[in-house]
Amino acid sequence: MGRILAIDYGRKRVGVAVTDPERIIANGLRTVGPHEILEFLQQYVAMEKVDLFVVGHPKQMNNEDSECMGYIRPFLTALRRRFPDIPVELYDERFTSVLAHRALLEGGAKRKVRQDKSLIDTMSATIILSSYLSSHQYSVNHL
Repeated sequence: MGRILAIDYGRKRVGVAVTDPERIIANGLRTVGPHEILEFLQQYVAMEKVDLFVVGHPKQMNNEDSECMGYIRPFLTALRRRFPDIPVELYDERFTSVLAHRALLEGGAKRKVRQDKSLIDTMSATIILSSYLSSHQYSVNHL
């Protein structure tokens, strides 16, 4: 069984998280620049088996796509072209940055750590992946 890799795509930074091989735990991997993400993923996939990409889907409160999808769509096209054998799923990313900030605050992180946007992006990708795993596990276990 391969890993599931989550991507929190942004204009300035891209947070990446990945599961363990058994797909039980989501771990933050790193943050890279948007111009580096495809090459980073190419190197990662060469070393580790990845069965699925989960990409954060920015939505508004009324459940419509946010304007951020304008720059995420070209990334999705490039991702699917580069990795045609790995499926891509979009997963609602609303509130992931807020949850990441809250987790740092509740964890007692100092202000300077909480202001580290690359850490927030990696944590956001981890939250997206954890949420995806929880929802998928629930749906599989209750069918």
